[in-house]
Amino acid sequence: MMQADNDSTKPVIELIGLNKSYGTRQVLCDINLSIYAGQVIGYIGPNGAGKSTTVKILCGLISDFEGTVLVNGVNIQQDPVAVKKMIGYVPELADLYEVLTPLEFLELMAGLYQLDPAVSKLRILKMLQAFGLGGNLDQRMDTFSKGMRQKVLLISGLIHNPSIIILDEPLSGLDANSVIIVKELINKLAKEGKTIFYCSHMMDVVEKVSDRIVLINQGSILADGSFESLQEMMGKGSLESIFAQLTSTDNLRDTASEIMDAFRQEGGIHE
Repeated sequence: MMQADNDSTKPVIELIGLNKSYGTRQVLCDINLSIYAGQVIGYIGPNGAGKSTTVKILCGLISDFEGTVLVNGVNIQQDPVAVKKMIGYVPELADLYEVLTPLEFLELMAGLYQLDPAVSKLRILKMLQAFGLGGNLDQRMDTFSKGMRQKVLLISGLIHNPSIIILDEPLSGLDANSVIIVKELINKLAKEGKTIFYCSHMMDVVEKVSDRIVLINQGSILADGSFESLQEMMGKGSLESIFAQLTSTDNLRDTASEIMDAFRQEGGIHE
């Protein structure tokens, strides 16, 4: 097994000339990206931009791509298992073996990471309690709401204390208090030197939690920098407005008006 390079002056994640196609459709076009320890990267783009494909490549779920992906110096195509041990992945949706209780499921996940059972159980209990699931330890997850399942997913992605955390719409289904907890948790993890790769369509959250924003569209990087630097480049405004300008979707309000006009023409809306 190859050893990770722990030199703090080198990128934690490095994408070099990354290309990926599905048949004749090119999804990623020569992506070059270097990410360092302690950075919170907001990775945004419209549907079909290539975000999910990038995440799946980073997590070792897609191996047939062109280019080089290094995680702590380890080439993911040469040693995907070593890379997976360094990464915590929280997908938007995932199968949770719903016939299990959260305690059973998380103990299973801890075992896959070869964690000490005594240490992992204490960690699991504390995290479940923190997310308000302390009273649901022995409840089968097929009775859980979407938000409860998302909390279990979050814990499963953090349980092995990874140095790199990939979050794909992690706030999906969470209540307001849990959203606040996750946002604060992201800040604390980054301060400990962990790298956060955050994918989301929630522009207001990305704007607040990210110290660097990478905007991708049609498989290519359109912008890469802090929110403040993007504002300087595009003019003052929210990340949502900058996103609209860069992805040529600034006519969305006109589109919404056209939809309303369709109702008016049918007599469905009266003014």
